[in-house]
Amino acid sequence: MKIHVCVSCDGFPLTIQIASGKEHDSQQFIKIMESIKVKTDRKPRTRPLEVLADSAYDNVAIRKYLRSRAIKSNIPVNSRNEKHRKRGRPTRFEYESYHKRGTIERFFAWLKMGFRKIASRYERLNIVFKGLLDIACFLLCWKKIGERF
Repeated sequence: MKIHVCVSCDGFPLTIQIASGKEHDSQQFIKIMESIKVKTDRKPRTRPLEVLADSAYDNVAIRKYLRSRAIKSNIPVNSRNEKHRKRGRPTRFEYESYHKRGTIERFFAWLKMGFRKIASRYERLNIVFKGLLDIACFLLCWKKIGERF
């Protein structure tokens, strides 16, 4: 099983989903983006300003989806996709803001070092594994909120 997570810049998980290990990460990208709902005063916010992702998400369908929802994409070009030079405007990539992507790596480090049962993935049922993930994310958020006050 693979864990797919969308994380805010502060390190708080926005959405969590699990999928089979055979599936490529980019197959779950649109499903994760559709499930983002951050509660605000008026209506829930469902569209981030910018998406930072690694080169595995360099896909025409993903870039087209982000462009249709007016979301900035900061995804480096995958070297496997550059066999033939493409014509037209080059894709957007800002190296300075790409370093903020370390929050997702830090989140997975906190998750797997703090909760060893999740890292080993011994659960047979997906619903039990998802429940453990939800509890672990709740405890991580609780810890982060406690540090602020």
